[in-house]
Amino acid sequence: MTHASERSLTTYLTGFVLAVILTAIPFALVWGELLTGPAVYIVIAVAAVLQVLVHLVFFLHLDLKHTPGENLFFLGFAAVLIFIMVGGSLWIMMDLHHRMM
Repeated sequence: MTHASERSLTTYLTGFVLAVILTAIPFALVWGELLTGPAVYIVIAVAAVLQVLVHLVFFLHLDLKHTPGENLFFLGFAAVLIFIMVGGSLWIMMDLHHRMM
């Protein structure tokens, strides 16, 4: 094994372990009913955001020093689109819930 392939293997294994941990934490909290109410939603949201960052850094190898500016621009654009879609969906669902009650 060369040093570059060994480094990428350790990078992938580190990312995999972090992704499994960030998946197991919310699963265990919900399954074991350790948290209730809004706290469990906050933990799930934080774990989801951290997992997205783990995937971007360890699997897609995106960083602020070596990644071209165009890639970061398109990543930011995709994040804005996802924010608009999720925010709009939540807005519509809350409005429908308010109108139905």
